[in-house]
Amino acid sequence: MPSVVAVSRSATHSFGKPNQLEIRLLAGLGVAGDAHHGETVKHRSRVARDPTQPNLRQVHLIHIELLEELKAKGFDVGPGDIGENILTHDLDLLGLPTGTLLAIGETAVVEITGLRNPCVQLDRFRKGLMAACLDRDAEGGLIRKAGVMSVVRREGDVRAGDAIRVTLPPEPHRPLQAV
Repeated sequence: MPSVVAVSRSATHSFGKPNQLEIRLLAGLGVAGDAHHGETVKHRSRVARDPTQPNLRQVHLIHIELLEELKAKGFDVGPGDIGENILTHDLDLLGLPTGTLLAIGETAVVEITGLRNPCVQLDRFRKGLMAACLDRDAEGGLIRKAGVMSVVRREGDVRAGDAIRVTLPPEPHRPLQAV
């Protein structure tokens, strides 16, 4: 069953996020105490373009299988190191359609809005990490592997060990795009 491995947050726009015992998700806002918390966009480059756009990146989720893949390629990357709020296990985050609901723990629910677009900050953390978080499919299309972004639909506390339950949206499913 899919589960939470670790939770992280940072009140500043630092690249990594320190691990926590638990985080509180607030409906329509994101992670309490996190720099990306709010109804409107908080990512600094997006704020510079248009600070009024909705925040589709309230909660960042990454699958531990990516960290394991990166370690096999020689990158020392641990929970929270590349900015995720929730590290998952046994859940194909990248294969979920847009609008998927994830019920996490007892009450929290997030809705998947899209893919995280790997950026140069990954290379500032570990040289070559950005390229390691990208791939190509059989047709040459870009595959972004740096996790998914979501918005909080129902508040609740999330901690390591919590179960994750998946509810797919009605068909036709829309594939994830970078947000």
